[in-house]
Amino acid sequence: MTTLTSRDNPKVKHWIRLAGDARYRRAEKRALIEGPHLLAAALEHGLRPVAVLATEPMDAEVSALLAKCGGNPVLLGKGVFRAIVDVETPQGVAAEIAIPSSRSRTAGQTVFLEGVQDPGNVGAILRSAAAFGIGRVVLDRACADPWSPRALRAGMGGHFALELLETSDLAGEVEAFKGTVACAVPRDGVGLAQDPLERDTAWIFGGEGRGLSDEIIRCADLRVTIPMAAGTESLNVAAAAAICLYEAFSRSAG
Repeated sequence: MTTLTSRDNPKVKHWIRLAGDARYRRAEKRALIEGPHLLAAALEHGLRPVAVLATEPMDAEVSALLAKCGGNPVLLGKGVFRAIVDVETPQGVAAEIAIPSSRSRTAGQTVFLEGVQDPGNVGAILRSAAAFGIGRVVLDRACADPWSPRALRAGMGGHFALELLETSDLAGEVEAFKGTVACAVPRDGVGLAQDPLERDTAWIFGGEGRGLSDEIIRCADLRVTIPMAAGTESLNVAAAAAICLYEAFSRSAG
């Protein structure tokens, strides 16, 4: 089997762009996942890779995953593999996947994100959403690309359990939701413990600095504030989302 060793190879150029260019990912409707954990999560949710990339030496875990994928992986030289994945210590396997399409506007428990620009926060929210029974996450165009390598790593496979939609009309998506909509605000909202959460409540979380816009806040039925110690200004948006989603999940589970 031939090993690709040149960054000028057209396939290699394609994978490098998938890793680093959000516009290219959206145009191609493809993303690059890296590492055995993400590949295993994708396979577990029935997502079959378009191409599997590997570099030698391969350990037993990687070899077992490659066998599950079927077909032969594309072998890459170590230098080429490092040029594609953006981690300091690559784990020897990556895959090109088709970005799943979103199907519906109203179904299931939903999280709406406005202007969450840090890909690590986007990925962490997706991880929490999957863990606490959310089925769908809608992001506006000001959010970081959920299919970027950083967001995928932070999501730890949560992406594959969710329906993801990027939209230029977040307000329209919120208004189309059939159920109660709660937004998290840093102050002057109903205390989280007193919030009359319903099973099908949707949540809206805003960006790290600006928070939610007035337009989006007006779309919500409830404004919810997490109580904090005196002198504390705010929580990281991913932490706030995890707290709210856990509270809602624990009530419905109880």
